[in-house]
Amino acid sequence: MIGKNTQVEELIAAAKAIGRHGHRNATMIMVAFRHGLRVSELISLRWEQVDLKVGLLHVSRRKNGISSTHPLYGPETRALRKIARDYPDTVYVFVTQQKAPMTDSMFRKIVARAGEATEIGMPIHPHMLRHSTGFKLANDGRDTRSIQHYLGHKNIQHTVLYTQLSSERFSGFWED
Repeated sequence: MIGKNTQVEELIAAAKAIGRHGHRNATMIMVAFRHGLRVSELISLRWEQVDLKVGLLHVSRRKNGISSTHPLYGPETRALRKIARDYPDTVYVFVTQQKAPMTDSMFRKIVARAGEATEIGMPIHPHMLRHSTGFKLANDGRDTRSIQHYLGHKNIQHTVLYTQLSSERFSGFWED
């Protein structure tokens, strides 16, 4: 897990600053984090799943998960619109320079490289973004059932992990 939202923001900023595809790379990290996507879900994302006019993302979950529709917010919508302009006429949202679908290993390298460029102090891998989503939502006080459906977990036991660990959840229990 990447500890704080600021660390994810730092990772996104680092990705944006690296290479000529920085915007695409930063957008991939942002979308993966904001929607708790697995690498396979992110790299298989197609434009037909994205509705930029209404602001919706149709998430097709893997690993026998529950698919759902998520709202897209301003930063994601703006970033995805730029992706659509930069990489027109593609079926997949995230593509290589040759307009081929992004691969698992390429995204892992993008995240690792961005992680090395930050001061987070540990190696970063893409699944940490998904875990960070769960912890962020739990720390924000979202109920476990909502987090379960947002992350597409079929079994709530996979979601409970995010709600058990945060001591911040107890602050404000007593008003002494």
